[in-house]
Amino acid sequence: MTTILTSTPSIQSSTPSAPQGDDTAAQISRIMKKISELTQQLKDIPNSSASVEEKKKQQELIQAQIKVLQAQLAQLQRKQAEEAQQKQQSQEVKATGGTSAASQYQIDIYI
Repeated sequence: MTTILTSTPSIQSSTPSAPQGDDTAAQISRIMKKISELTQQLKDIPNSSASVEEKKKQQELIQAQIKVLQAQLAQLQRKQAEEAQQKQQSQEVKATGGTSAASQYQIDIYI
């Protein structure tokens, strides 16, 4: 009987000096790499010498790990998109001299 032991690594980074955007991008990269590795393990299961029942268990375990990683990946991608949007809004405010695009074209009418 062949037993494959795998674990899902913690995705938290221990680099406090890294900018938040780079940290998120690095986490996304690590997760994508782990998903790729697990996908390859999934493809290799039929070629293993394990019993049919053991192969099924391995397949279910790996698929569960991939699902968890995909959820983490989606969360990090949303976070990255939000950070990019905040950065863009911040740059727009700086470019307009501290006013938003909507208030830039505001007209005061006195009667």
